[in-house]
Amino acid sequence: MSEEAKKHNYSADSIQALEGMEHVRMRPSMYIGDVGVRGLHHLVYEVVDNSIDEALAGHCDTIKVTINEDNSITTEDNGRGIPVGLHKKEGVSALEVVMTKIGAGGKFDKDSYKVSGGLHGVGVSCVNALSMHLKATVHRDGKIWEQEYERGKTLYPVKTVGDSDITGTVVTFKPDSEIFQQTLEYNYDTLASRLRELAYLNKGITVVLTDLRHKDEDGNVVTERFHSEEGLTEFVQYLDATRESLMKTVISFEGEKNGVPVEVAMIYNTSYAENLHSYVNNINTHEGGTHLSGFRRGLTHTLKKFADNSGMLDKLKFDVSGDDFREGLTAIISVKVAEPQFEGQTKTKLGNREVSASVSQAVSEMLTDYLEEHPDDAKTIVQKVILAAQARHAAQKAREMVQRKTVMSIGGLPGKLSDCSEQDPTKCEVFLVEGDSAGGTAKQGRDRAFQAILPLRGKILNVEKAMQHKVFENEEIKNIFTALGVTIGTEEDSKALNLSKLRYHKIVIMCDADIDGSHIATLILTFFFRYMRELVENGHVYIATPPLYLVKKGQKKQYAWNDAERDEIAEGFGGSVNVQRYKGLGEMNASQLWDTTMNPEFRTLRQVNIENGSEADRVFSMLMGDDVPPRRAFIEKNAIYANIDA
Repeated sequence: MSEEAKKHNYSADSIQALEGMEHVRMRPSMYIGDVGVRGLHHLVYEVVDNSIDEALAGHCDTIKVTINEDNSITTEDNGRGIPVGLHKKEGVSALEVVMTKIGAGGKFDKDSYKVSGGLHGVGVSCVNALSMHLKATVHRDGKIWEQEYERGKTLYPVKTVGDSDITGTVVTFKPDSEIFQQTLEYNYDTLASRLRELAYLNKGITVVLTDLRHKDEDGNVVTERFHSEEGLTEFVQYLDATRESLMKTVISFEGEKNGVPVEVAMIYNTSYAENLHSYVNNINTHEGGTHLSGFRRGLTHTLKKFADNSGMLDKLKFDVSGDDFREGLTAIISVKVAEPQFEGQTKTKLGNREVSASVSQAVSEMLTDYLEEHPDDAKTIVQKVILAAQARHAAQKAREMVQRKTVMSIGGLPGKLSDCSEQDPTKCEVFLVEGDSAGGTAKQGRDRAFQAILPLRGKILNVEKAMQHKVFENEEIKNIFTALGVTIGTEEDSKALNLSKLRYHKIVIMCDADIDGSHIATLILTFFFRYMRELVENGHVYIATPPLYLVKKGQKKQYAWNDAERDEIAEGFGGSVNVQRYKGLGEMNASQLWDTTMNPEFRTLRQVNIENGSEADRVFSMLMGDDVPPRRAFIEKNAIYANIDA
């Protein structure tokens, strides 16, 4: 075999085993992040990433993911199939090495894969170790090969079970209840969001998600097909579907700069939010990195040069900043890097310095061409930048007012805040309560030692539609900033948040258990997502879940959080029962509110987290837009998901 042929031959010798996997079951969080809902779903992504790697190498175009009735998962691709030949070093089949050795896989062989995604090579063996059962079926070399495992240990050697005229790999696994004690139930929407994202990031491939647990209105099994011919251009259009665009077309670039494949797509809209989403080898880099800084530099430099040359900035009495060029911008930056270096707290910040120049150059070329070919759009963008600069100037003054109020002594706290006596922020929690009436009840029912109450008057400002200075001038929002004790961004970075003086490590949104209450909670969440995102990302934000009903019969009484619980309790009590419907928090007395919603021993809190930044961006835009029906439908559908407070 020639040297060139060897390079492209994906065989047993391509597989490299890095180390044993004894520690995976002992310390699973080291490998998949956590053993809660996020870690459970991460197992699926790890297996799918193997198939995506085959697609990146040009050997696979269809990936199927099925949620089975028992919440096991089956993934199937039409790639080359994992090699099954004898692994010289390990003395067993390469398939067994891939499945039972941590870090084993072709992605460590540079000749097999130029780039690869996934959790930095942890791969399918980690999934195997954390599954009570896994079955791998490989179609390769005209045969069907099979091996099964229990908690990472092989049940029998790899064997042939038939003939095949196709190639590909099928993996079915059932997560281990000993590891995932919180839940074993997969959320369809969570998986759909990630698979849709992968289809956009890897144009031309088809990803199919099927849920055998549920059927649609016509009685058919729920299934979705994700496929994109235009990649990031379609991704941007999907994310911005509920926003009003300022441009006729998406600005896009795809090519290789200095050996780095770069793909960028962006569009301006009438909103005041900046929505940048960056990826490296399909991994969402939440903390940004060199590719994102390269994008920002290329964007600012090119637009500033154009704006200066146009003469439109001549009458502006102050300089424009980088923030001004990104207001109302939705952009996606995706790069492929052979050996990515990740930094940051969650290892999602790209550190490769060479990537910055590649992206900056790509963005500069892309924008220069577009601005020359679309003079009307170019003028519109500069006008948007000028408005952003003027609004930022006004917002700076409003921010300084909040800043002065925030850094004052305890006497500077909002008058409506009923503070707690505990001084250690890690032990303190504050309830943001809808309305003065419910606020009064909460003040009476709380534990004054560690629980603070901040009543909010009515529906707070919809920050999705408001200019920045209007946000900082809003009385209720100023009260939230001041009560929490956080300081707001500087002139250089208006979105930076300093959490060093955060006064409560648990911030609980407590609203009525109805549609209006859900809408108010969503308004508050939108504010946190757009202006205090670090609080959400660090796990400080929660939603309280007050009951909907009190079911009574004689001396017996029990609370219900939904109609099904109410009916079940009523049936258990037998005969006629008295059902009280709580229309609002104010209808409960202080002891009832404490017992059901505020007492850490019995309450249920939903912790707010951001699983998928781009999807969260789209959802908040949709929820806070002008189209009411999808907002109400979304709230009603998603209000049922809960995480039990620890």
